[in-house]
Amino acid sequence: MIQEQLRQLIHEALTKMSSDNGSDVSAPLTATKIAGDFPRSIEIETPNNPEHGDFSTNIALVLSGLLDAPPRQLAERIVANIPPNDIIERVEVAGPGFINFYLLPLWLHKVLEQCLTKPDRYGCSDYGTGQKVQVEFVSANPVGPIHIGNARGGPFGDALANLLATIGYEVQREYYVNDGPENTQLKIFGASVQARYLQELGIETEFPADGYQADYVVDLAQRIVKQDGDAHADVPADESGALHFFSLVEEWMVEGLHEDCAAMGIEFDRWFRETELYEQDQVRQQVNGLLQSGTAYEKDDAVWLRAAEFGDEEDRVLIRRSGSPTYIASDLAYAVDKFIKREFDKVIYVWGPDHAGYVARLQAALAAIGVKKDQSEFIIYQTVRFLEGGEPLALSKRQGNIITIREIIDDIGRDATRFFFLMRSVDAHLDFDLDLARQQSQENPVYYVQYAHARICSIQREAAKRGFEVLPLQQVDLSLLTHPDELTLLRKIADYPQLIQQAALDRAPHRLPHFAGELAQTFHQFYSTCRVLDPDQPALSQARLKLVQGTQMVLQNLLGLLGITAPEQM
Repeated sequence: MIQEQLRQLIHEALTKMSSDNGSDVSAPLTATKIAGDFPRSIEIETPNNPEHGDFSTNIALVLSGLLDAPPRQLAERIVANIPPNDIIERVEVAGPGFINFYLLPLWLHKVLEQCLTKPDRYGCSDYGTGQKVQVEFVSANPVGPIHIGNARGGPFGDALANLLATIGYEVQREYYVNDGPENTQLKIFGASVQARYLQELGIETEFPADGYQADYVVDLAQRIVKQDGDAHADVPADESGALHFFSLVEEWMVEGLHEDCAAMGIEFDRWFRETELYEQDQVRQQVNGLLQSGTAYEKDDAVWLRAAEFGDEEDRVLIRRSGSPTYIASDLAYAVDKFIKREFDKVIYVWGPDHAGYVARLQAALAAIGVKKDQSEFIIYQTVRFLEGGEPLALSKRQGNIITIREIIDDIGRDATRFFFLMRSVDAHLDFDLDLARQQSQENPVYYVQYAHARICSIQREAAKRGFEVLPLQQVDLSLLTHPDELTLLRKIADYPQLIQQAALDRAPHRLPHFAGELAQTFHQFYSTCRVLDPDQPALSQARLKLVQGTQMVLQNLLGLLGITAPEQM
């Protein structure tokens, strides 16, 4: 990564300055040099104005306060101590102390060599090596199929896990199945299934006022009748009965969730059942441990967590007067399993907007059991509005009151579904235009990107058809790539590793679809101005074929991170 090379050059300049016995800034520079990951903290940016160089850094402005030196004067000293390098044309100081790097085209040719030498590893790094990260996402209650209200976290969590793995983290994807006996939604759902079951048997019964109305509940009731007949007709219509009926359909529901995730192209490393915590008595054990440590206390026949001491608004009930645990109690037991038993260095929770109010409560609970603040991270995705004909999508006739993710995928395909979900930052509301997603034209952003890949494959097929012998990389003169559109395309390829690392660290998978669109546009521009297969210029054709191949590799890697196919024909 070119940015890392420039950081290292700056670091070498600062090291040289700090070892200069005559330097009045030797001590603070030496302290800075040995402080943690200082080289990583040197910001290298691409100037908006190309006249300001290929890259720029404000390191002199950052260090001026520490060194008590005017930033421009400090910048000049840094520049004077940068060691010679074959990729730098010149380095200039601008404004109050910015350092601008002007590079030779050679650096872009070297980038292309790197890309083609290890195409599957291009953009990868060891930034997170040695750190275990879990991404918990989707985790919808097992009371219905994944629908458009809770699907957005799926592609996001999956793409984020891909990004983190690409920069070296050991990543696990986890789906938390909330099937504990204290889940209120499970009881309402079970009561709904019970009512529909009795109705299927011809027994008059009152349907719960807040019950699940969708047609799939009727389908479940019919499956129970077909399987067991009237064997459950005498089950009492109370809380125990609701849980009984949920237990009858739970595996069907979880199986459906597996299928929904598979339809989205998501494969979880583990499906963790909340019931595991109760079966192993981990919830009670955790509460007893908190009581023994004084982090929890008994009051009014209930057990309370001293949550206010750890940043929450008030203390929280762990065990109700009835003796039943609350959500926070099972979440604490689950956290112990994650952070202590399985030793994850960080857990990233991807939740819907309805869970936003629960974040502070869980953060306080995690602090109470000794989890450091930087070990947990909460990402709340915002709502999605599906548009058709410019209007919000009408309710599904088949499902009655929900629109499932599989209905959307059946309509527009997995690739378009994932791409459109990922096009915007999850902290912003998303308008999902189904009409645009259906289009087989360059107006459709995913089609436009995939078409660029298909066009590259077409060029390669045409080269074979014409008898162009594709030479090994070491026999190709990449220095022939000097056309402005060639250099612009090379620059996009060079930007890719930094994009991946920053998108991972910023939890910003939405940058990938945008970059893919920019890369496709840059390639199409190059293709329109630079003849790739030119029999009159065989050496240049070979270089351009390598550039085309490098573009293909980056597109494939990008689409792979997004979980989208790279078609060879369209």
